[in-house]
Formats: sequence, C-alpha cells, structure tokens
Amino acid sequence: MKTNDAKEKSRIKERKKKADEKQKSILEMLKGHGAKIYDDLDNGQFPKFSIPSRSVGNIVYDKKLRQYILGNNAALRSSRNSAQLRSFTQLMWLAFFANRLTHEKKSSTLRDVYYSSQAFAIEFEDQSESDNIIVDLEAVTSKPREDFHIFPEERSSIFGDLTIEYTIPGYEGKSMNLSNHPDGYSIGPSLTTAELVDTSAEIVIAIEKGGLFTRFVEEQVDKKFKSIIINTGGQAPRSTRTLLKRLHDEMKLPVIVLTDGDVYGEHIAMVIKSGSANAAHLRELTVPDAKWVGVWATDIEKYKLPTIPMTESDIKRCYDLQKDPRYQDGVWKKELDVFLRLKRKAELEAFSKYGLTNITDKYLPQKLELAKSL
Repeated sequence: MKTNDAKEKSRIKERKKKADEKQKSILEMLKGHGAKIYDDLDNGQFPKFSIPSRSVGNIVYDKKLRQYILGNNAALRSSRNSAQLRSFTQLMWLAFFANRLTHEKKSSTLRDVYYSSQAFAIEFEDQSESDNIIVDLEAVTSKPREDFHIFPEERSSIFGDLTIEYTIPGYEGKSMNLSNHPDGYSIGPSLTTAELVDTSAEIVIAIEKGGLFTRFVEEQVDKKFKSIIINTGGQAPRSTRTLLKRLHDEMKLPVIVLTDGDVYGEHIAMVIKSGSANAAHLRELTVPDAKWVGVWATDIEKYKLPTIPMTESDIKRCYDLQKDPRYQDGVWKKELDVFLRLKRKAELEAFSKYGLTNITDKYLPQKLELAKSL
C-alpha cells in the first residue's frame, strides 16, 4: 500500500511539474514581448508589434498539415502611427492582462476581458473589438487564448469512462471520472486543462445536438460501444476542439463526428477535422484524422428520413463550400453535390420516425462499422 501511495504522490508531483513548466514557458514568452517594447524605448524607437497578416490573401490550405495556416505576410503595428496607436495600446494592455491571468492562474471569459479593460481605462467600443485584439495576441504569440486562461462560455459537455486529474489552483491532484454524472460534465477551463489519466473507451463520438447527447447517455452508448460522448453544442467551441485533439493525441482515441444532415453540419465536422480560416494562426485545434460519418445527404435517401427544404442561405452556403479546397474530393464533395440535388435537409432527430432508440440501435452501429473503412 505504501508503495502505491508513493507512486501516486510521484505521479501528482510530475503532473504539477509539467503544468508549472507550461505556465513558466507562457510567462517567459510574454516577458520576451514586453522586453522588446523596452528595447525599442531604450534605443529611441517607437515600440511596435509584428503581427502575422490574417487577411484572406495570406490564408492558405496546407495539405501536409491538413488545415488552413497563415502565410509569411506580416504587418507592423507601431505606436508611431497615430492611426494604430489605439489598437497598439489595446494589444499591449491585453498582453499585460494575459500575463496577470497566467501568473495568478485565474480564468477569464471573452466578456470578462471586455469589462476588465474598463478598470484600466482602456477603451473598447464593444466586445467584438476586444475579441479581435485577443486574436491579434494569439497571432503575435502563436498561442491560443486558452493558454492565457481566456475561455469562451461553456456550452458543450462530455460523458464517459475517462478519469481526469485537475490542475487548477485549489484542485490540484483531485481526480474525477466523467461517467459519474448522467447529465455529463461541462467542458470548461478546469476540464480542458486537466490531466487525462485513464480510460477504457476505444472511440470518441462527437455529436452536434444536446438532446441526442442525452439520448446517447440514456441508451448507454458509452458502455455499448466503449465510447466517450461529447456534445459539441453546434459548432464546437475551441475548448471542446482542444479536448478532442487531446483525447486523440494523448489517449490515442479515434474521433467520429455526427451532425445534422445539412451543409452546416458538414462544416461543423470539417472544422473539427481541419480548423477554420478564422483560426489559421493556430495549429493546436484540429483532429485531421477525425471522421464525419453522418448524417450524410445520401443518408436522407437511404434511410427515407423526414426532411425540410433547404433555404436560399443553405444553398448559397453549399456553393461557397464548393470553392473551398477541402470540399473538392471524397465524401465531402459527394455529399455537397447530393445536398444541392435534393435541396432538402434532415436533423439527427429525424431517426425518431422509426422509434426513439433507432439512432442508437441501428444507425450508429452501422456508421461505426463504416468508419473503419473511411
């Protein structure tokens, strides 16, 4: 027993060391950017930031990485330029605020950042302006805002046999199994940053709808298919995409994605797989091996699902995605073509036409088997 206790203490110590090293790395990086500001002043120059361009012309699809990335173009934001002085000051303050959050291990939301700026007499016209400055800081540092303890509102959840160990202050070393609560656990800062300790699961099922997530829990999909179930709540928040990537990379679990049978569902799956142009400045949010298994446009015909007509906006979105290089071959192209031919769409709940558990009893097993060949 003493040997086991010693091993457990050693394990906790090692994980704390790892978390501390990450914090130290972030703080040193921010300190380095701050030091450049002082260097500019010492050299009699106006302080400035070099920011990778996030313009459409500088966003390219990297086939090797299987995601969008930024090209080599960059722009200077200088305190010398009166037109840039406002955004320069905002960015410098945000770097200071991120440093404080990281140093104190405090969490903040995007909304918090907007209001916190007012305590320092830093003006943002609205939250969208402060959100843009946060993206600028990500681009400058090549680090996601979550590394600076800035998180979105929680709206996704997870359920299944996964033991985690918290790393946030006050909870270090405490563990939790995520199958203990039938409503699942919100994917927030504490869970996103927790150590992933152990699981008996063999696959992760990411599902777009909260209602279906509850159904999957009720029908014990986690046990029947040895899975971890994640409700993405529509377009998966970045914290959820980060967790999906960690489950794939650290726990070696394949990821499959189930969405509504429409063009937006197809894109939700693609964003999990290869990111978005908006986050082209980051490379830690994608699961390139993730597989979209439905609901496909061809499933609408195959399973004779109840449908609703596509709107003009849906159709326009299909044509927009056809121009995206990621949708120009394989299942991605085929299903877009079928959506445009049918001009109909179907929700995941449409399977209830055949009974409430049809989706878990019939459709899901077929798709899991199909996923092996994709």
